Amino acid sequence: MRDERVNPWPVSLTKGTPEPELLVQIRQLAAAAGEADGNPPLSEQTLVDLRSAGADPDSLLVFTTCAAEDSSTPDALAGVGVLTRGHTGEPGVLELVVHPAYRGKGVGTALASAVSDQAGGGSTAPPQAWSHGNHEAAVHLAQRFGYRPVRELLRLRLTRSGDAGELPAAALPEGVSLRSFRPGADEDAWLAANAAAFAHHPEQGGMTRADLDARMAEDWFDPEGFLLAVRDGDGAILGFHWTKVHPGAGGHPPIGEVYVVGVVPEAQGMGLGKTLTVAGIRHLQAAGLQAIMLYVDADNEAAMALYKRLGFVRWDTDVMYAAG
Repeated sequence: MRDERVNPWPVSLTKGTPEPELLVQIRQLAAAAGEADGNPPLSEQTLVDLRSAGADPDSLLVFTTCAAEDSSTPDALAGVGVLTRGHTGEPGVLELVVHPAYRGKGVGTALASAVSDQAGGGSTAPPQAWSHGNHEAAVHLAQRFGYRPVRELLRLRLTRSGDAGELPAAALPEGVSLRSFRPGADEDAWLAANAAAFAHHPEQGGMTRADLDARMAEDWFDPEGFLLAVRDGDGAILGFHWTKVHPGAGGHPPIGEVYVVGVVPEAQGMGLGKTLTVAGIRHLQAAGLQAIMLYVDADNEAAMALYKRLGFVRWDTDVMYAAG
């Protein structure tokens, strides 16, 4: 129910893929918030959903509110909320962004109220919400709407001189070779390997061909940094390390990312996870990147132990909230 104690900002609702002009405004808002906060306010999957032509109007809802009328840019966005709905009975995922110039003015509350009104009374469960960086304002907003933290996604960072010799040795098992991803040839085999490696992780394991194609169309995609461990006998993909480079912005230098590392069940226990992680870090360092980051669930003890041994330290935290 809307909180009538607050004079809400007028909120507009767009169902499905936003028009190009609105999408540009959303990206500009996200960039301004990201520069102010030091981390991106919208997940990569949300950005993919926003620009996917023909997105199901029932699965993607975009809530926006514009800057005040006395602003020098009254048509600019003061805030945006993106709700990706789940299937019937499953929670959707919500992300809210407020422009740095309009924080503390009730924009976040107005957007959260509009989302609550839209989601209430239907057959779908209340959405879960990501707070990237888990800033104080997000914590208060979650408490106000009866949300509690249910998941911590840590962001770790490795900062070194770029000397790849500092990394531990990590040899490939006998009968396994390392090569780069081949666009036009490896997509289906990689999707199958990814689904097997992340069968327990619906976000990553559920990646579709459309999701993969969308990422391969991004400016950052580099097949040379998409490393595959393949079996020599039949070429089967046993594991992979997909790296990513974030371009520098706002005076900050570029930073590499351990984007995703996976090993299929039949190859687990061979040490491929460590070998692939080190190989990807070496690739990024060889490209001149002085810092490398990654995301990992706080309760993934095995991965946390490996990354700490490699020198990664805690940098930031994203928190997922759920109703109740």
